[in-house]
Amino acid sequence: MWSRRSTEACRRTLAILLAAVLASGCASGPGAVPQEDPAAAAEQREVPPRVQTLYEQATAAMAAGENQDAELRFREFLLQHPEWPGAHVNLAILAVKKGDDLAAEAHIQSALKIDPAHAAGLNQLGMLKRRQGLFEEAESAYLKAVTASPEYPLAHYNLGVLNELYLQRLDTALTHFERYLELGGQDEEVEKWVADLKRRIGASQRTANVTE
Repeated sequence: MWSRRSTEACRRTLAILLAAVLASGCASGPGAVPQEDPAAAAEQREVPPRVQTLYEQATAAMAAGENQDAELRFREFLLQHPEWPGAHVNLAILAVKKGDDLAAEAHIQSALKIDPAHAAGLNQLGMLKRRQGLFEEAESAYLKAVTASPEYPLAHYNLGVLNELYLQRLDTALTHFERYLELGGQDEEVEKWVADLKRRIGASQRTANVTE
């Protein structure tokens, strides 16, 4: 059960993350900030249209699985605009796909050096630390991500996974999964997880009452 859920959680994290790359938030645009943030529009207007197009082409290549092409385009973008953390985060994602955690961490740190409160960068750091078995460091990174951007759904999703499967904190996991659903809309799989968590928490409470 645990292994199946863990594998499914990892698969879904990657799928959700890729969707985020295509959407307007977090790691998608050069400034890697939500589109509704006025600063995002201002930052994006500062990027010449040709460079913005290069970034969009890179994210499209990434979504299509053309990772080498995407990596080259992100690197070309950063040669012209090294100050954009979102490009560094996307390079970290591509490094993870190649199994190169050292390169991934270097890209994440580059993003966080530019913006220490960068939610997508902090989320990637949390994912990296979780894979390394450093669960407290993973939790710290995820919590910084939701503090920096309370409406960033993927960090709540990952906090749910971390707390349920690794830290055995079912109540906390439930809170974050429910928040993820509030922010991300319909997600039938996570809805099933929430129902299962409620059942398990209720059963544990009934057992505790009987014991007392």
